[in-house]
Amino acid sequence: MSEGDPSFRAVLRYYDRTESRLGYLYLLRGTKHFGWYEAGDSGWRFSPAMRRMEHQLGRRLGLHAGSRVLDAGCGMGEVARTMAIDFGLDVTGIDILDFNLDEARRRSEKAGLTGSTRFVEGDYHDLSRFEDRAFDGVYTMETFVHAADPGRVLAEFHRVLRPGGRLVMFEYSRTPAERLEPAARAAFDAVCELGAMPAWHRLNHGDLENLLASASFKVEPVEDVTARMLPMLRAFAVLGRVPYATARRLGKTEKAVNAMSGVEMWKHQDAWHYNIYTATKNA
Repeated sequence: MSEGDPSFRAVLRYYDRTESRLGYLYLLRGTKHFGWYEAGDSGWRFSPAMRRMEHQLGRRLGLHAGSRVLDAGCGMGEVARTMAIDFGLDVTGIDILDFNLDEARRRSEKAGLTGSTRFVEGDYHDLSRFEDRAFDGVYTMETFVHAADPGRVLAEFHRVLRPGGRLVMFEYSRTPAERLEPAARAAFDAVCELGAMPAWHRLNHGDLENLLASASFKVEPVEDVTARMLPMLRAFAVLGRVPYATARRLGKTEKAVNAMSGVEMWKHQDAWHYNIYTATKNA
């Protein structure tokens, strides 16, 4: 995507909203993904749950210390730093948002991780700054839904991975529109539109694994881990109820996208799944 592309502008608009900036910074301390909960965990303990989700990623990458990894949509670099600290990986993060990259660099410098994490402006639709076979692993954490051209993104991931390299994606799939009740379908459409997630419209259950196979990846069985992140979603639904209701009354729903998403995704759990996709580049 170029800066003039409507999809690019939509993603920028979503993450640059005051609600997004403040919510991700102060509620989640800069992390932009759901957490992993075990039985009995409090849904309100966001940070340890998010670190557990990141550990699920590191285990599925299964790479030796020092392996080169691409974080495609790195945000403020929280996942990259976990991969560097806890798994010894050498991580390059890309993001299209300059304010994310500035904060990612600042936090890594403060943590003494400038040698094992680096952050550059980039769009995963075009990874031409990287050579073929540049990485041992690639991952996304809830960023692929923002893709305007999912097939092109997967082709680029395949190109920059070495033979036998690992791709791990924590991403959503959807129930086909014709199987949803009208209210659920309307809510899903609103979440995708205002959250700048065009790919989610196209990723029915089973579709991403088929796209991966078409891109010459060997795909492992997909893990539906929706139940593991629901406690955090429930907390978001509780927090978002009043802001979302207020925004609706004022006709300003676009000002409370995350509140809306929390409420509607919790309400319409039949509309989507949260999955872990793991694949290997064929030699």
